[in-house]
Amino acid sequence: MLSPKRPVRHPTAGRIYLFAVIGLFATACLIVVARPHTAYLLLLGGVALALAGTGFMARRVRWRHWLPHHIIAMGSSYVLALTAFYVDNGPRLPVWRLLSPLSFWFLPAAVGIPLILWALHRHTGRRSARRLQ
Repeated sequence: MLSPKRPVRHPTAGRIYLFAVIGLFATACLIVVARPHTAYLLLLGGVALALAGTGFMARRVRWRHWLPHHIIAMGSSYVLALTAFYVDNGPRLPVWRLLSPLSFWFLPAAVGIPLILWALHRHTGRRSARRLQ
């Protein structure tokens, strides 16, 4: 996400991220089998995987106006993956255990959504759009 948008580094990182989200979804399936009361992890992991796949395909197939779709889908996938992690592990983390359980659900989005909006503004502005197409 933070690497320069060049032909090798960013797409390679994106592929690694996609495979990591596939692994996240697979482990969510295993966790839900072991602890059925955590079915929300499967839902969050499934949506994160669907969004990562959508973001990957938006770029790969070059949908019309692909860049906003790519930014929103990949960024939202990352926010959902972090949400799943913090909801499941937050009460056991040193600083996070001081927060209310509700904050584990909303804090990743409260940080992630403004960053996604900033990326949209930065990369889909008039000058940026001309430069990327």
